Amino acid sequence: MEREKIFKIWLSTVKGIGYKSFVQLMEFFKTAEGVYKAKEIDIFKAIGNRKLVQNIIEAQKLNPFDYIERLQNSKISVYTLEEEEYPKELKNIYDPPPVLYLKGNINLKDNLCIAMVGSRNATFYGKQVAQKLAYELSERGITVVSGMARGIDSFSHIGALKGRGKTIAVLGNGINIVYPRENKKLMEQISEEGLLVSEFPLDSPPLPQNFPLRNRIISGLSLGVVVIEAGIKSGSLLTAQFALEQGREVFAVPGNITSAYSRGTNELIKQGAKIVIGVEDILEEFNLREDVQQKIEENLMSSLTEEEKEVYDFICEAPRDIEEIAGYVKIKISKVNAILSSLMLKGMIEKLPGNKYEKKIF
Repeated sequence: MEREKIFKIWLSTVKGIGYKSFVQLMEFFKTAEGVYKAKEIDIFKAIGNRKLVQNIIEAQKLNPFDYIERLQNSKISVYTLEEEEYPKELKNIYDPPPVLYLKGNINLKDNLCIAMVGSRNATFYGKQVAQKLAYELSERGITVVSGMARGIDSFSHIGALKGRGKTIAVLGNGINIVYPRENKKLMEQISEEGLLVSEFPLDSPPLPQNFPLRNRIISGLSLGVVVIEAGIKSGSLLTAQFALEQGREVFAVPGNITSAYSRGTNELIKQGAKIVIGVEDILEEFNLREDVQQKIEENLMSSLTEEEKEVYDFICEAPRDIEEIAGYVKIKISKVNAILSSLMLKGMIEKLPGNKYEKKIF
C-alpha cells in the first residue's frame, strides 16, 4: 500500500473528521502525512476548530501502520476517493466519504444497484414485500443495497441472498462491529456472498448521528431507492431525499392508509415517487437507458446454465412452443418446463397465447 494512502486512512480515523474538514486539511498541507507531522498551531490555521485540532494531536500519537496491519489481517479493503477502484456511482455525490472500508465481494461495488429501505418496526406485509422484491431484483442480476437495520433492511438483504446472492450492506458503524446483534449470522453471510461497506473506522460504535450519514451512501451507490414502509418522520425518507439530491430515482410501495408505517410511503407517492407493486415497475423506469439495459442483460446471461442459454438463444430467434424447444435442445419436456419457468422468473422471456414463448424486451 502506498505511504500517502496509509496516512489518508489514518486521517480519516480521527474523531470528528468529515468530508469538509478532510478536504480543508488536504488543501492546506497538500499531503495526509503532512497533517500527521504538523504542529498544533498550523493545524489550527487550517481548520480553526480547537476540539478537532486536539483530536488530531491525540491521533498523531498512534502508529498508522499498526492500523493498516489490522485491516489486512481482517481482509478488509480500503479505497480513498482519488483511487480508480473507489465506487463510481458514489464518487459523484456531493459529499463522498474520503475513505471507504469494504469486506466481501469487491466486484459488487460497481454493479447495477437498487437500494431498498424502510421501517425497523416493519409489519408482516412490509417484510413480505421487501423479501419478494429483493429476491426478484437479485434474480435479474441487480444488486440490492440496504442498511442492515432491523425490519425492512434485514428482509431486503435476506431476499437478495435467496436470489442470486447479490447484496450490499452499508453500515452505520465500524465494519468489524455487529449491529444489531441479532443480525450476526446475516452479516457473516453478506461478508461471504455479498459486500459490507462503511465509512466509519474500525471499532466505531453505532451512534445515532452515524445513520443519516450512512443513508447518503445507500442512495449514492444506487440508481434508485425503493421505500417500502416508513413513518412520516422515518429515516428512510431522508434516504429518499438524498436520492433526489443525487439525481437518483425514488420509488415507493403503497400501504394501508390506516397504518402509521405507511404514512411516509404514501406521502412520497403523493409527491411524485413512482408506485411499485411489482419488480417490473422498478425496471421499466430504466427502459430508456441503454447502459442499464445492457448491464441487466449481461448480468442475467452470466447467471444462466448452458441448457438455459441454449433454450434462451433458440427462443430469441422467434417465438417457440415447448415441443419445438424440446426437439431442438433434445431435453425432456418436463426439464424444458423447469428451464422456461426459470427464464420467466428472471424476466428474460414471456409466455404468449397458444403456449408459445418469446424473448422479453428489457
